Amino acid sequence: MRVAIDINGVLRDTIGKFKQLYEKHLIDNDGFTPTTYTIDMSGNTEMEILPTPFEYKIISPVTSLELDNHFSFQSKEEYYSFMYEEYCMEIFGHSPSVEMTSFNDLNDVYVELRKRLDFLIISDEIGKSKPASLFFLSKFGCELEKVIFYSNITYNSIWNEFDILLTANPDLLLNHPKDKTVIKFETDYNKDIKKYHSIKKLKELKPILQNLVQC
Repeated sequence: MRVAIDINGVLRDTIGKFKQLYEKHLIDNDGFTPTTYTIDMSGNTEMEILPTPFEYKIISPVTSLELDNHFSFQSKEEYYSFMYEEYCMEIFGHSPSVEMTSFNDLNDVYVELRKRLDFLIISDEIGKSKPASLFFLSKFGCELEKVIFYSNITYNSIWNEFDILLTANPDLLLNHPKDKTVIKFETDYNKDIKKYHSIKKLKELKPILQNLVQC
């Protein structure tokens, strides 16, 4: 059996880091409305109020992975630029782990069960987020040997790579082949999705996998 571990939401607190960077770099806390003055030929001045700048703000708590639905951006292009160009390494390379012991627990499961199960890492990545994610894994000492990145184009074929998937991604939880076993890592944005196998901490994974191997 092949077991895949998803990075986002399971190992990496990507959303938490995104929120931190958004608040630091985009939210304007002073509410200042810029003004300027025009001078006519007679030397008279007239105050001119410029258009109010775009307001960056948190629209709602994160209940999905469509972050531009929860954080205001002027366009989709600006949103993707923020994530995958301007702060790509910060978001995907320097995010904290979901738990303090995430990788200790993951490596423990790997060492304990690698003779009976094949383990791999998967992640939905674009462009420069791929090397940033590899840096993230190396930084935390991930011992798993195989990493596969996928995108919207390769989404369907990624299911051929494993039999069991641990993920927090709502789309993967809801839309998976019937012959695949999916384990939910519970988060705020997937708590309403019901799954037979569900964990809140990575150390809870080992007994589930041990039971599945015996089945």
